[in-house]
Amino acid sequence: MIEFIPLEYYYIFYINLSLALVLFTILHTLILKINDLKNIRYINIVGYLLLFFLIIYIGLRPISGHYFVDMATYARHFHRYANGLPILSNHDLGFHLFMKLCANIMPINIFFLVCALLYIYPMYYISKKFFREKWFYSFLLFVVSFSFWTYGVNGLRNGIATSFFLMAITFSNNKKVMIFWIVLACMFHKTLILPTLAYVITLIHNNPKTYLKIWILAIPLSLFLGGIWIALFSNLGFADDRLGGYLTGELDAAISQTGFRWDFLIYSGSAVFAGWYYIFKKNYHDVYYDRLFNIYLIANAFWILVIRANFSNRFAYISWFMMGIIVIYPCLRQQLFKNQNLVVNKIIFVYFAFTYLMYYIYY
Repeated sequence: MIEFIPLEYYYIFYINLSLALVLFTILHTLILKINDLKNIRYINIVGYLLLFFLIIYIGLRPISGHYFVDMATYARHFHRYANGLPILSNHDLGFHLFMKLCANIMPINIFFLVCALLYIYPMYYISKKFFREKWFYSFLLFVVSFSFWTYGVNGLRNGIATSFFLMAITFSNNKKVMIFWIVLACMFHKTLILPTLAYVITLIHNNPKTYLKIWILAIPLSLFLGGIWIALFSNLGFADDRLGGYLTGELDAAISQTGFRWDFLIYSGSAVFAGWYYIFKKNYHDVYYDRLFNIYLIANAFWILVIRANFSNRFAYISWFMMGIIVIYPCLRQQLFKNQNLVVNKIIFVYFAFTYLMYYIYY
């Protein structure tokens, strides 16, 4: 385990290392064109170093329930399984089976390392699959996202499940493999049923204009009828009783604010604005991007409807995990701007600035 960095500085080290990397990348991209061979060499070297560093840094963190919250709970479950006890829960059965398997063949520090690998590697894989030599910019946005750290060190099941969903998207031309990853994602965390349903809906109707209207409509519906939606979805038992509890359960001590989160709505809306701008203002047409954007709109609209719920952050992440690729995708696939280097730099800076300022100023 990595014990030479005090736990109280563990996240601070990551966030400030990210700051240095973002600033250096911006400076590098101002000097060289994205397609320049020197820049390609830079992003490959730095990108792979970042990939391996994050897997090791997050995977080999010390076990702590104070700084990493649910990590101690996972550790207790792991030790129970290592002692031969049966599966504890039918909820998220895939993750519990995975944990029990790991408990029988590896020590706990390797288990958390494997979890980090399963969480982070798909972010690299989808970036490499869609953007090839420019993969680093997409991967960078994934790992400096506002919610990246939380679901790497705390909400492990949810984080790994969303990464499995990203893997599924990359195999859209191979339905059997895609279905495998989607089923695995839902078995690891049942909230992934929502983006899965959204994906199925986009196979029937994939017009961004329709889902953009639904997203906009969700805002007044939540403002004036928010309590009704929370009660409705909890009574429907979205996926299982535990998820219903996210909507109506008592507030956790770690959650400091409830109510209509205008700050998070603006944050979510930044990806909506980006998608709208690319598709309707720049006339960018790509069936994969349309589908990604529409899945995001559907999942995020659901979160907006239950935004006042005590644990709505758990539903926010099932759209937020896609934000990085939504805001950068067209700029890495097609020349849309006269000075595209500058646009890419602005996207990286503004996107990371929210993560950085939320930690140092807001919280």
